[in-house]
Amino acid sequence: MKRIAVLGSTGSVGEQTLDVVGAHPDRYEVVALAAGRRVEKLAEQVRRFRPSVVSVAEPEGVEALRALLGPAAPREIGVGAAGLEAVASTDCELVVAGLVGAVGLAPTLAAVRAGRDVALANKEVLVMAGALVRREVAAAGVTLVPVDSEHSAIFQALAGEDPSAVRKLILTASGGPFRTWSPERIAAATVAEALDHPNWDMGPKITVDSASLMNKGLEVIEARWLFDVPADRVEVVVHPQSIVHSLVEFHDTSVMAQLGLPDMRVPIAVALAHPQRLPLELPSLDLASVSRLDFEAPDTARFPCLGLAFAALEADEAAPAVLNAANEVAVEAFLGGGLSFPEIAATNAAVLEAWSAGGGGGALRDLEDAERADAWARARAQEQLKSRKGSLA
Repeated sequence: MKRIAVLGSTGSVGEQTLDVVGAHPDRYEVVALAAGRRVEKLAEQVRRFRPSVVSVAEPEGVEALRALLGPAAPREIGVGAAGLEAVASTDCELVVAGLVGAVGLAPTLAAVRAGRDVALANKEVLVMAGALVRREVAAAGVTLVPVDSEHSAIFQALAGEDPSAVRKLILTASGGPFRTWSPERIAAATVAEALDHPNWDMGPKITVDSASLMNKGLEVIEARWLFDVPADRVEVVVHPQSIVHSLVEFHDTSVMAQLGLPDMRVPIAVALAHPQRLPLELPSLDLASVSRLDFEAPDTARFPCLGLAFAALEADEAAPAVLNAANEVAVEAFLGGGLSFPEIAATNAAVLEAWSAGGGGGALRDLEDAERADAWARARAQEQLKSRKGSLA
């Protein structure tokens, strides 16, 4: 029986993780759950899985959860950052890091330092502090298994292979809802249009990042650190059907790909059961029905966020954290109606340029270095937003 803790249990990845776990009660025990503000959803999960440790985002969530659960409420209910770290360091075999954004870095590091294996869906962890996380994982002797469908595909393709035989990693991108749109149409895109992803059902932030190709840029950064491959050996190809989830080319020019219908429960199951595989009651891939698989080069003129990710990797260890923080601020502003879609990339570019112009931050020595870069970028991005509003007044 493998004991599981889930960070972000009421989010998309968290809910699907519990779907998989719930279908295999003989294999898994949920011992800890960390949620945000969806207290009613968390209460449902607690009733079903009976974890001993639970965490919520805000203090008022504690009383709300106790009121919903009554005597069934866990004895320990954490709050905020401390609560996340308590869940992450709970006595278990695997921590599923399913948070979104920079908030996931500290608890993921806490899990690693506590000697827990990590199933990583929270890509910002490696984007913000890839070099640091790699050092911590090596020191703790734990396993980091990817949950993102693209990185899971690479992870599966590399199973049993000699890493030195890898020529390049090829990440596939759906292209998002704006793949065929003109620059003029993209400039006028609404929030609802950005959230209308053609293939995947994800949270709003990740869906907007998919529309801008920033999500793929973040995955490039993640792949660089996850698989210890230089950025110039990571490529992106647009594949609108989302059937080929990623590929690996070896020195002999052989290319190995992992295929499947787009369903996050598959990579989640791979991470949960590694090195075994779980049986899943899901539709099988019917290639005759799919009929065709299309591929095209990404258009970095219409979607400049992808190029910014490569630029950040070329700058310094802290630059990806800067880019990620700026993007989180910009996407939040877009979702709130305060920024146009093209201004997401413009804000990101301005903040990254300012960071480089100021000399950058060099190596990431510890968590505090990553947090300082993150805080600087958020403040700078907010200045960009204020400057924009002032110019429109």
